[in-house]
Amino acid sequence: MARTKEFDPDAALQAALELFWERGYEATSMADLVEHLGIGRASLYATFGNKHELYLKAMDRYAQSRDPVLLAELSQPGPVLPAVRELVLRFAAEAADDSVRLRGCLVTNTAAELGPHDAAAARRVEVSWGHVETPLHSALVRAQAQGELASDRDPLALARMLLVLMQGIRVVGKASSDPARVRDAAEQALGLLD
Repeated sequence: MARTKEFDPDAALQAALELFWERGYEATSMADLVEHLGIGRASLYATFGNKHELYLKAMDRYAQSRDPVLLAELSQPGPVLPAVRELVLRFAAEAADDSVRLRGCLVTNTAAELGPHDAAAARRVEVSWGHVETPLHSALVRAQAQGELASDRDPLALARMLLVLMQGIRVVGKASSDPARVRDAAEQALGLLD
């Protein structure tokens, strides 16, 4: 007779996500995960696979909780550019908030730590960035159709610039205690939408 799991896999995955997000992939050992999740090594392997597989599942969880929110924010009816501005300024504000900035963004952290040498992690980063770029592009196309964005502007290029800016804000925010640095960069970039 098979044993029943003595832990909640969903809660364990969330706890693993939090630990990876706080420490990064390399700095989190299997021993750290066993201790933090409060489950045995054998149960951890049986449920999630090895550390790398668990990390990828944590990345998937992270994306599932964040990507739809962005799409919803940028898909609201009415004027578009205020929502785009609010999104970028929120990234800048979060990068200046010590309770948020030190963790950064799991996707950005993964891009910097694993992206150059881990194809599976890099694919997830690209997918997540697509989930930012695509709604931004759609929103800017809509803004252009509504007369909010000049007809000579390239919505795709602007969406890509904003994606790179927001990811850069996350990186700089982690390392800099000067909130003006990211706020000023965001304000200057948003000026390109005028």
